[in-house]
Amino acid sequence: MIGWLDLAAGASGDMLLGALVDAGVPLEVPAEAVAALHVEHVELVAEPVTRHGLGATRVHVHAPPSDRHRTWTDVRAVLAGSALPPPVRDGALAVFERLAVAEGRVHRVDPAEVRFHEVGALDALADVVGVVAGLEYLELDRLTASPVALGSGSSRGAHGVVPIPAPAVLELLTGVPVLAGPVPAEMCTPTGAALLAARVDEWTALPALRPERVGTGAGGRDPEELPNVVRLVLGEPAAPAPARPVVLETNVDDLDPRLWPGVLEALFAAGASDAWLTPILMKKGRPAHTLSVLCRPDAVAAVQAAVFATTSTIGLRVVDVGKVTLERAQAAVEVLGGQVRVKLAVSGGRLQNVSVEFDDVAALARERDLPVKEMLRAATAAAEAAYPVSTAEAPPLWG
Repeated sequence: MIGWLDLAAGASGDMLLGALVDAGVPLEVPAEAVAALHVEHVELVAEPVTRHGLGATRVHVHAPPSDRHRTWTDVRAVLAGSALPPPVRDGALAVFERLAVAEGRVHRVDPAEVRFHEVGALDALADVVGVVAGLEYLELDRLTASPVALGSGSSRGAHGVVPIPAPAVLELLTGVPVLAGPVPAEMCTPTGAALLAARVDEWTALPALRPERVGTGAGGRDPEELPNVVRLVLGEPAAPAPARPVVLETNVDDLDPRLWPGVLEALFAAGASDAWLTPILMKKGRPAHTLSVLCRPDAVAAVQAAVFATTSTIGLRVVDVGKVTLERAQAAVEVLGGQVRVKLAVSGGRLQNVSVEFDDVAALARERDLPVKEMLRAATAAAEAAYPVSTAEAPPLWG
């Protein structure tokens, strides 16, 4: 299963926690993880709310008031001495380490001395441990996310006026696709940014998946501009649509026609699925040819290089094309003591077409010292007898 986070309204620890619970993670999972910290009593309470008419879950973290501001050293000791399962403990340590390093760079202090007063030590501990425990419970193969809305403007913090996006948020999300978003306020908290930076595997639009569950986690505010929620979409990966084949075309009026056979040979060697020439008249009545080359997307670069290397053209048209093909297989028939390959095409379980491999026919004709037309007639008759097109069902070749 994979997950995708819709971060159009930013992210915070409680919004992510709410999305997980709303998506089906039992509240007991993060609550038990928080209880395993052996700190002051912290209670998690889930509340159904609406944001712009959209139903969501908000998870409140009820912690006792405290003037204590734990440093990264303190938090690390709490997590190391906890009864958390190793994956949750290590995951939470990774999140707080990112947060401490980012805050340390912003404030020019040793990360070990960073005090988590901006986020509230107990609140941050509960959010981080709860989200990590929820993600571990889901056992996702991959977690993806949209670009992150960060907000804009400024706010007042422990150090005075702080610009938005907060400096630590930008530090945490270096290299991640972000945008201001429509709300002139903080939309992504440092805790939310640290969780995203540590846990998201890929930043992308909604990936190809079959949605099974959607969780919506609400933040505390309800701005006018948009629903203040994080959505978590869970589902199984869907097979991507097959890449469409490509046709490369160019008109050529100044190439010695004796070179064309070598051009086609070079194109097939470069990976072309098919290539052909069409006689045309160009401007001023010049006789010319349109060179058309069909190839897979992964062969385009090599085929383009072959066209430019072997012809006089200086440009190509590139067109994505649809393609419909019958199911195909290869068989063989015996003709005058030799073997000739046969191509078979089936549609809807019915045999539609039978054709012999001309190169095999020509080679066998030379071996038997017979005219090619006679060998072709004999091979075609043998193929049609072995695989009659009039048969209602395809031969057992297709099971």
